[in-house]
Amino acid sequence: MAEASNNFLSALTSEQRAKATFDFKTDERVSWHFIPQRRNGLPLAEMSAAQKHLAQVLLNSALSHRGYFKAVTIMSLEQILFDLENKSPRRNAELYYVSIFGKPGPDVWGFRVEGHHLSLNFTINGDAVIATTPSFFGTNPAEVRTGPRAGLRVLGGEEDLGRQLLFSLDAKQRAIAITTNVAPNDVLSSNARKVTRLEPLGLCASKMTSQQRETLKALILEFIGRNRAELADADWTKIEKAGWDKIFFAWAGVVEPGQGQYYRVQGATFLLEYDNTQNDANHVHAVWRDIENDFGDDLLKRHYEQVPHAK
Repeated sequence: MAEASNNFLSALTSEQRAKATFDFKTDERVSWHFIPQRRNGLPLAEMSAAQKHLAQVLLNSALSHRGYFKAVTIMSLEQILFDLENKSPRRNAELYYVSIFGKPGPDVWGFRVEGHHLSLNFTINGDAVIATTPSFFGTNPAEVRTGPRAGLRVLGGEEDLGRQLLFSLDAKQRAIAITTNVAPNDVLSSNARKVTRLEPLGLCASKMTSQQRETLKALILEFIGRNRAELADADWTKIEKAGWDKIFFAWAGVVEPGQGQYYRVQGATFLLEYDNTQNDANHVHAVWRDIENDFGDDLLKRHYEQVPHAK
């Protein structure tokens, strides 16, 4: 990641570099969102072709093949919205911004790639990635229904696995898992700087069958598997260590596709949320949060306590 970041920075002009780089401790690092708005950082729209390639290499250095496919395909959906919304200038597949915080290398630093429906935040300390959250992926449309790309569902796995788990529950389990027949109109954690642990509603994983827990595991891996395998493995190890009895699956809204639905999985250390209610339930928001360590808060606190830094 450091090598990819430094290669990217070395290809920029001084003016571009000033836009792309920030002090590590600036508030900008923890100010994130997923709506279509102008951002700080260097957008793809202001890069040459060669610079865009290097930005893609940086993004690819953190993601799995599947995660990279999802990220760049989400960017491409802006063209569909551009066409649907009478060429609205806010719909631009190149309004995705690269921001680098601190100096990539042996000390603590981070980077973000962000735009509409995408916010990927990474914090690194030397050879260790100490945080991969907040991690937000969204799609509008959730399913492309017309044109040459009809049938495309970038976040189809997130939807299908959630519903597969729900349908696998018996009547008693489902009565516990479905908390309300009205889905919220967005993920409850929104773009909060620090995620708040939600009430542990729904069905506890310890009350599921072994096959249901396998489906739940596949659902969780769909979210954490956006990142490189070793990063996803570290997340899964942390989840397993906390125990199945700390994990709850909750569903809100209708059961069948095509109407508003929401689910969340919350454990001792993490929260994932999926919401598909907007635009006639064809607009998905899916977020992964680390309750203890968004932006590396927990590990950074320990790092600064243990390692002297110049003031």
